[in-house]
Amino acid sequence: MNEEVREININDFVPQVHYELIPIKNLVSNQDYQRNLSIKHVEKAAANFDLCQINPVKVSRRDGVNYVFNGQHTIEIITLVSGSRETPVWCMIYDDLEYEREADIFANQMKYAKALSPYEIFMANIEAGNDKQLIIKSLVESYDLVVSSKTSPGCVCAVATLESIYDKYGFHTLDRTLRLLIGAWEGSPKSFSANMLNGTARLIHCFGDDLKDNIFKEKLGMISLKELSRTSRERGAGSRGFAEAMLLIYNKKTQHPLQMTKLYSNKGPKPKNQMTDEDLAALQIPEVSMPSDSEQQMELFEQQTL
Repeated sequence: MNEEVREININDFVPQVHYELIPIKNLVSNQDYQRNLSIKHVEKAAANFDLCQINPVKVSRRDGVNYVFNGQHTIEIITLVSGSRETPVWCMIYDDLEYEREADIFANQMKYAKALSPYEIFMANIEAGNDKQLIIKSLVESYDLVVSSKTSPGCVCAVATLESIYDKYGFHTLDRTLRLLIGAWEGSPKSFSANMLNGTARLIHCFGDDLKDNIFKEKLGMISLKELSRTSRERGAGSRGFAEAMLLIYNKKTQHPLQMTKLYSNKGPKPKNQMTDEDLAALQIPEVSMPSDSEQQMELFEQQTL
């Protein structure tokens, strides 16, 4: 029996919409199904405004009114940056939607969307030539490791943690964190978990030079990662438990133990991420001009001719 062949109409897969530039003042986004506006999100996005990141606003035109059902934060960001609600935005306009259908689209618009993983975002930043990710990648590779999406020998896959330590504590703390973990556990993949990285960085930040690298490597290296993990669970959840467990082992049979309370009392100054010429030469990356003000962002890489 011959199977019936269904004729495909490609228009069935093309939204029946048109695009218009509409001033923000002529858009309405106070429908009951909308989430509450996040002023914090709007201000953060406005402070890092990039015109190429602006998406068309989805609008349902009912009874002559332009109802926004996807993009309310977008129009508020543009309003804040431009300083005017007269500013027009590109709108994808649906003329045949009822209120219930709008709400259904809003509720399910991200249901089957796949979010980017931290590794995918990191590698996209590498391709874009963004300075922070290039520095982190070069630092990891200087220890004969690679940034990876999978846990395996010679790989560091806690990408978001690498960036977090760099942002929170600075380049040198991240560098020392990797050096201590490699020295103690010889590059075991489990030693580069998010909790291990964060716990070690916390110790370095709180105790500075009082934390002796040779003692850390010697004492912690005698403990299996499985045993350390078990002890950390007894101390507390997450990186806090790991930091406490490592400190207990570090302090064992020590005449001048480091005080546990300092883990929670020493927040320290915000790092400047300053790097020396020796740091840059060791990483084999272009020279970076670092600001003296800790609130400024790192300058873009200068292109150099080898």
